[in-house]
Amino acid sequence: MQIVLATNNAKKAAELAAILGELPVTIVPASSLDDPPRPVEDGNTFEANARKKAVAFQAATGGWALADDSGLEVDALDGAPGVYSSRYAGVDGDDDANNTKLLEALANTPDAERTARFRCVLCLRGPAGEEILASGKLEGVIGRERRGDGGFGYDPLFLIPSEGKSLAELGAPFKNIHSHRARALAQLEEKIRSLVDRVETS
Repeated sequence: MQIVLATNNAKKAAELAAILGELPVTIVPASSLDDPPRPVEDGNTFEANARKKAVAFQAATGGWALADDSGLEVDALDGAPGVYSSRYAGVDGDDDANNTKLLEALANTPDAERTARFRCVLCLRGPAGEEILASGKLEGVIGRERRGDGGFGYDPLFLIPSEGKSLAELGAPFKNIHSHRARALAQLEEKIRSLVDRVETS
């Protein structure tokens, strides 16, 4: 069974592939497609954007497609940047600018009020219109300076209180087990294994 990763974000694709590595499926990155879709992520929710990407990639390939939409929700900013996380500072994927803007927005926010969470919604779309949704979240707080050089996005600012480190410091070993994306994928695992069994016996 092949699953196309419905994302043009190389770092996100690598993280998804690493977490999915334990499953008996073949992971196909979008970069291997001749002309991968580039759907506009204009939904108001993570679910809407994940579904839009999954539908586009499934239609383009005719097989199974797995899409992720995720972002950072900061309580002191009423849930922002939310679905606009990757383009918070205006340019999609500019991690440095996004982190700088977040630090500026929270400059006068006390430590006790800097709570936040990463949230992820996954949408697995099949050739017969099958759709499976899963979600996960990871709670933390926003630090006052960048820490660590691992990960991507807001990882250098996202602190895990129980670990005393940022996600960028904790790196892939921690993220592949505890991240919002890993938790969403854990929900999907049993369903994907069931699908594999069905495909192999059909």
